[in-house]
Amino acid sequence: MKMKQTNQKKQNRRLRRYSTPVQPTLRFSPTAWAKLLFFRDQGETEISGFGITEPDDLLYVTDFITIKQDATVASISLDDEAVADFFETQVDVGRKPEQFFRIWLHTHPGDSPTPSGTDEETFARVFGRCDWAVMFILAQDGKTYSRLRFNVGPGGQMLIPVYVDYSQPFGPSDKEEWEAEYKANIKAHSWSRGLVCDDEIFGSPEECDLSDYSLPQDVLEQLEEMEPEERKAVLDELAVRPDLWEDVDEIVSQY
Repeated sequence: MKMKQTNQKKQNRRLRRYSTPVQPTLRFSPTAWAKLLFFRDQGETEISGFGITEPDDLLYVTDFITIKQDATVASISLDDEAVADFFETQVDVGRKPEQFFRIWLHTHPGDSPTPSGTDEETFARVFGRCDWAVMFILAQDGKTYSRLRFNVGPGGQMLIPVYVDYSQPFGPSDKEEWEAEYKANIKAHSWSRGLVCDDEIFGSPEECDLSDYSLPQDVLEQLEEMEPEERKAVLDELAVRPDLWEDVDEIVSQY
């Protein structure tokens, strides 16, 4: 009788162990994390890229890869051709989409990692048909936001924890290579882009229309879509950066 009770207790422990749900967790190798921090701190714009994982550990990011993009303090626009080339390159090296196009990583230049309305729209539009996907945001002060969405069965979404995993082997940093990638892929635009009257943006000075010296409508819409904390960070940045607007006075005085 005692033997049966002991065996039953062992069986119950095994059942509890296997029936306890495992908390999904987004993990970064120290090298991938260092690269993400490096890109975040290169400028004052958002930076967007994709997490690369191994086939048997799809929530463990071993690398952070960027592609050509136009970046501002509040938005990212990825180059369509670069996205296609990225897919082709990753498939050529033997990776499946779930290893390179399920974890969307991007940074916020302010202290809020909360997704903006544009972030939510992008996540739904680009990743809405995937079996699963993760939106991860890293803010300037180190705060993070990570949400897993899955479309299997009834579907659903959940916030998941994030940490840097030092238990796995990892490689060294490569500052020179990271700098080269940043310069090749990130085209950063300040908030004053569109206010500068030169040949590149407006054509010749004779064609310059001074009525354009205002914040573009899409910028205003982006401000409206931001969370209050993120909007405050952007406006605070504008307040302490008069250099963003100095060129406007010079142009108006010339013409």
